[in-house]
Amino acid sequence: MRTVTAIIETGPDHKFSIYSCGADNLPYGVLGTGDTIAEAKKDFMIAYQEIKETFLERNETFEEVTFSFRYDIPSFLEEFAYAFTLAGLERITGINQKQLGHYVSGYRKPSQKTIRKMEEGIHRFCEQLGMIHFAS
Repeated sequence: MRTVTAIIETGPDHKFSIYSCGADNLPYGVLGTGDTIAEAKKDFMIAYQEIKETFLERNETFEEVTFSFRYDIPSFLEEFAYAFTLAGLERITGINQKQLGHYVSGYRKPSQKTIRKMEEGIHRFCEQLGMIHFAS
């Protein structure tokens, strides 16, 4: 089973949408929305199941896939706000808190360079966490 990319985005209304990418060459697209990312993911998976049922009812071939979710910056910051403060993210990524705050609010959009910098900083941090072992 192949993996298809699904993008999680925050809209100007601060609601979330998730959609499958057209670049994955599926004969269908999937869309989910919600007030939270969890609601949007649930709606997305319901839509996926409904599309599957429609294909099967029509005796059409349905390719089952798994999804790899990718976040836009505001959605990531919303989803992981319980774990990361803007001050902490500044230390991890080197991106100024005020700038991060602009991304959360939607006032500004990060450049591709900033997106890569943030992603690389978070990945480095996760690697460091993965190497932690506690003494018993």
